[in-house]
Amino acid sequence: MRTLHIFLAGTSIATALALLTAAAPAAGANKACDLLTASELEAVLGTKVALRGSAAPGVDLCIGQAPTARILLRLATGAGGDRSGAAEKAGLDAAKKMGAQVDVKTFGPMTCSTMVPPASRAEHGFNTTCTVSKANAVAGIEVTAKTQKDMVSIEKLRPLAEKMASRF
Repeated sequence: MRTLHIFLAGTSIATALALLTAAAPAAGANKACDLLTASELEAVLGTKVALRGSAAPGVDLCIGQAPTARILLRLATGAGGDRSGAAEKAGLDAAKKMGAQVDVKTFGPMTCSTMVPPASRAEHGFNTTCTVSKANAVAGIEVTAKTQKDMVSIEKLRPLAEKMASRF
């Protein structure tokens, strides 16, 4: 059970880091929090969202909390990294092996996925993620709902990812 929790919590960050190994961003504002506004997220989630910046080596993070979900915005910039999608595919394959239902849709440079854990692991959340890749950057939005009823569909998350794509 702990393996899936660690996997779900770290999949997006690990994917971003595996896809793009970069130097730490230059000093200044956290650019991940510039990808979307709280009001844009609130319009999709239907509830208030509080955002705060964070960082990991080579990636800006913006963490959001809502009553029904956790939100993670991330932006990794710089040259290099594996853009083949192999790390992302390996993570999704691992989730499937643990019994999760996974759906993946690709829209040009954007990849979106949903992950529904098996009933025995539902406490780890119901995840929807969209990532957008550009030549020297990758950005992502991840929404992990507490219940399947509150899960955000790819169709609802995709327009937010499209807005993000125009902002980095």
